[in-house]
Amino acid sequence: MTLDTVDKFSKIFLEKTRGKRIHLISHFDTDGISSAAIASKTFERLNYQFSVKILKQFNKKEIDFFPEDKVIVLFDLGSSNLSDLAKFGKEVFVIDHHEVEITEIADNVHVLNFHLIEGGEDLCSAELAYLFARAISEENKDLAQLAILGMIGDIMERNINKTRDMIIKEAKVKVKRGLLIYPSTRPLDRALEYNSRPFIPGVTGDSQGTFELLTEAGISREGNKFKALIDLNEEEMKNLVTAITLRLNGLEKDSDYIGNLYLLKFFNKIEDARELSAIINACSRMDKPQVALMFCLGNSSARKQAEKIYVKYRQHIISGLRYIDKNKKIEGREYIIINARDNIKDTIIGTLASILSFSSVYKEGTIIIAMAYNEDKIKVSTRMAGRGSKSSRNLKELLDSVMSTLGGQSGGHKMAAGCTINKEDEEKFIELMKKKLEFEVVRV
Repeated sequence: MTLDTVDKFSKIFLEKTRGKRIHLISHFDTDGISSAAIASKTFERLNYQFSVKILKQFNKKEIDFFPEDKVIVLFDLGSSNLSDLAKFGKEVFVIDHHEVEITEIADNVHVLNFHLIEGGEDLCSAELAYLFARAISEENKDLAQLAILGMIGDIMERNINKTRDMIIKEAKVKVKRGLLIYPSTRPLDRALEYNSRPFIPGVTGDSQGTFELLTEAGISREGNKFKALIDLNEEEMKNLVTAITLRLNGLEKDSDYIGNLYLLKFFNKIEDARELSAIINACSRMDKPQVALMFCLGNSSARKQAEKIYVKYRQHIISGLRYIDKNKKIEGREYIIINARDNIKDTIIGTLASILSFSSVYKEGTIIIAMAYNEDKIKVSTRMAGRGSKSSRNLKELLDSVMSTLGGQSGGHKMAAGCTINKEDEEKFIELMKKKLEFEVVRV
């Protein structure tokens, strides 16, 4: 049913865009960037003239600056702005997987979103972009690997539905069972030290702790460096799993750090899809989304730049986690508010919230609200600790409720949502969140 809907959407797109120029707008995370790369390659092969814009956040102000002489195509955003897009009056195409604002959609707005497909499978924007490209031409099947990067970036690889399985096979990905530590293709000591999922107490961010863990697991250097994770033999892998399990002290399920490693050929080299996804994300979070896009498109110069950016980004992540650990937080019943102010980049605060949500620091179901300054604004990211599948709470609805009082928009999902508020509303927002969360706990 999903593929039939994609086919219809693709035909309408080709019909409406023939002979016209395109303005492609995409979100700046891994899913959005990989979607933009798939679309860019597809439009290039169609000999379309197009421009590309990568955004941190999409809102009504952005719509006001849409070029009226181009067809607008949105990736990984737009589902929360369908009524505003309808007012634009010109043709707009939206390929997205976020919750949909309205179900009655104007004739000029064409939406490909699994939420609107009866029996639709849960697919990220890059996967939908790939299916869209594939429906346009079989030649675009070579873009399947980019869909995998988007899937990994949005942490959707644990749910392998029928269509996702097809995409994985078309991407010619090698799937190997093992520790979910990335990069699995690089020396193990460095991978463990900079690893944050799972967050390993005394190891993540600690070179000495990493060395002690590997010694405990009976893994020693070969020459002047350690093996990569994928090169460990069965006994070494078993010993390493045991050592990490002891460090985690039963606070995380085995399934949270043991699973499938996705290895694919990128720049003519076997790479860990998780690391590639992390590199793309790092470039955008460090305000270099154009480098991330060129990296996805196979530009060798961009690869060198991206790897340097990634090193700096990982340093920011580790220092951010240390800051959060050592500084005061607002703790309530089943929620925690982390107000980093200007001590952590606004583009990184969401990543840190995600890391904490997958760590053993907070019990499953705890709502994590993380805040960071961005000039006269504050970026807010919310996450549900653990899998949260049993929780009746919906973070998107929670933020919608608070923002209806403050004024403004929020976006995201049940498990992860975000918004931007004015700096002068900082204390008011915190008080509204506290009241709302305390009420929710009592009601639940």
